[in-house]
Amino acid sequence: MTNEKWKIVCFEEVGSTNDVAQQYSSQGVAGKTVIRALSQTAGRGRRGRSWQSLQGNLFFSLLLEFAVEQSAKLVLASSLSVLETVKKFSNKADVCLKWPNDVLLNGAKVCGILLEKGAGKYMIIGIGVNVKQSPKSGDLLYPTTSLAEANIEVTPEDFLESFLADFDKNLQREFAELREIWLKYATGVGKEIAVRQNGKDEKGIFCGIDENGNLLLQNKNGLKKIMAGDVFFIEKKDE
Repeated sequence: MTNEKWKIVCFEEVGSTNDVAQQYSSQGVAGKTVIRALSQTAGRGRRGRSWQSLQGNLFFSLLLEFAVEQSAKLVLASSLSVLETVKKFSNKADVCLKWPNDVLLNGAKVCGILLEKGAGKYMIIGIGVNVKQSPKSGDLLYPTTSLAEANIEVTPEDFLESFLADFDKNLQREFAELREIWLKYATGVGKEIAVRQNGKDEKGIFCGIDENGNLLLQNKNGLKKIMAGDVFFIEKKDE
């Protein structure tokens, strides 16, 4: 598989594609690089959680030079590009975005994204897409699903190729435009949510995201900016 803008390096098995990307960044590789593995033995997600790398799914890391202070743009571009790629293969798919960097399909998590700082000017974006199957036990905060479970048939290779084209396109957008499009697909905007930080939940109305990708939460104490946390949606019970 080739791509004009990205150098794609595929391994049979690694511990974590982000760890390999970290090694590449310390070597000062030129251009944009994709580190892909057919198998991961130590995949990880946000906040130190493990990522179950099941057979037939897609695990890869993007390595590129990018200003760390603009890293929110990478998160928005990555998650939006995954959503757009899913829609390419199934335009009627019920797919949406969940802050800060998850993609939901039929209300369940189909993709996770982990942003890390590489050496020097490099940033690393680790992405896992449940193409063929999804974990149903283990370190899970949310229900999970896969593309196959939603009757979306695509190979990991075709998904990656389409994703890279969308990612390049979205990365060219100004942040304000990218944020506007991201919010169009974000779930929970204008509704009450709970944000979990360090085991404590804070409730409020999800008012969108700011120019740094922080979540804006409105409650009785005013408008609060939240940099990191886990979002849970609050279902209103019929009275």
